[in-house]
Amino acid sequence: MIGLYTAEEVRAAEAPLLAATAEGALMQRAAAGLASVCGRLLGAVYGRRVALLVGSGNNGGDALFAGARLAGRGARVTAVLLDPERAHPAGLSALRRSGGRVLAASDPAAPPLIGRADLVLDGMLGIGGRGGLRRDAVELTWAAAGGAGIAVAVDVPSGIDASTGEVDGVAFPAMHTVTFGAVKRGLVVGEGRGHAGQVHLVEIGLGHHLPVATAWQLTDADVAARLEPPSAGDDKYSQGVVGVLAGSATYPGAAVLCTGAALRTRPGLVRYAGGAADGVRAAWPEALVTEGGPGDAGRVQAWVVGPGGGTDEGARAVLAEVLATDLPVLVDADALTLLAREPELVRRRSAPTVLTPHDREFERFGTPVGTDRIGAARRLAADLGAVVLLKGDATVVADPGGTTFVNGTGTADLATAGTGDVLSGIAGAVLATQGTTGLDTAEAAAVAAHLHGRAGRLAARRGPLIAGDLVRRLPEAVGHVCGVPPALLGDSQA
Repeated sequence: MIGLYTAEEVRAAEAPLLAATAEGALMQRAAAGLASVCGRLLGAVYGRRVALLVGSGNNGGDALFAGARLAGRGARVTAVLLDPERAHPAGLSALRRSGGRVLAASDPAAPPLIGRADLVLDGMLGIGGRGGLRRDAVELTWAAAGGAGIAVAVDVPSGIDASTGEVDGVAFPAMHTVTFGAVKRGLVVGEGRGHAGQVHLVEIGLGHHLPVATAWQLTDADVAARLEPPSAGDDKYSQGVVGVLAGSATYPGAAVLCTGAALRTRPGLVRYAGGAADGVRAAWPEALVTEGGPGDAGRVQAWVVGPGGGTDEGARAVLAEVLATDLPVLVDADALTLLAREPELVRRRSAPTVLTPHDREFERFGTPVGTDRIGAARRLAADLGAVVLLKGDATVVADPGGTTFVNGTGTADLATAGTGDVLSGIAGAVLATQGTTGLDTAEAAAVAAHLHGRAGRLAARRGPLIAGDLVRRLPEAVGHVCGVPPALLGDSQA
């Protein structure tokens, strides 16, 4: 798992390391790693044009020292200084000794030079940056955005909050971010994720100085380790039994998508109960279907309730019935609307509960999400005593104790009708295996979000996706995270 840290946590970890190392040593480590990544991105360094956008802080120093290294390898490096009087003096000297040039940001030649560069390195602001960019920094940012060069941010893109991902106005649109010592939360969540591009972590020795992370991002390998493949002694009842309470005769789509996603995630058995029984039978003969309520479905190990289920008194009775059990329950869509009216239904539960709101559903519980998505998910989870999966481009999963996961596989292509129903089915299947895998509830929800995002990325390769494409791509997504060669997976569109 990748630990995610706030700016304050990183600064606190840097303090003892700075005190124990020679002056400038930490900056040299960062600059060496930064120059190495830039060299790889450029391919051949000799003769390439590199523009450095340099502020007055340490990020500007990192950029200058990295630029000096690139100039030493034959790159044509020019530093554009926002404040020539306050630029890092040692970094500036190193750049000039290596043959680099210097311009003031006010020089009319600066924007065209940035636009022609093969690589633009953003060292304007660091992790302590707050508020929007100044006008001169905005002009340099637009020049970089309008050029054809590779845009690389030093530690964090200028203009984003390193802890929350908030963007106040304009922020540097990085294609790559080279971050030092630890991955900052703002690079993977909120608007910051869209400005960070691909994140490259350069180790500078923070190591044991960092606290134990409370926010994490799962990798494919982490997810693979949390998926329990069937063994020779398993049967359909030992691999997880999911109960799906979704849809209606008028709106069967949610039931079909949710049930199909649960099946494709490969539990041992999926039971459906509800008013869309005919549609589910026709689409998924593998499911056991009843037209009754939860009590008629048979034994299950986890429930999914809410997608397309309505908000009338009958739907409220179904929700109350499953929340009164001691089984894991995932609450989505219409059931979230009901729960927002009667939150005590979940507050008094001791069994695992996962709520999966998008931003507008989240607001029904009393407060908007705001710019700090991790903080918002944590507060609602603590208030209700349930795991909250806050859906979005970077889905956030938080448990009542504050442990958080930020999903790294999401894509804007998933912003279409029915994809949430698919996520609910995936999560229900993973939750149903808790008894055999011992998987923590928040981790189970994070695994589901990861698989959902992987399926979305695979489906989007073929063009605009619809929710049904995700269901078809789920076996491939599971195979992908488990390292199965694509040739062995066949065509899961069939």
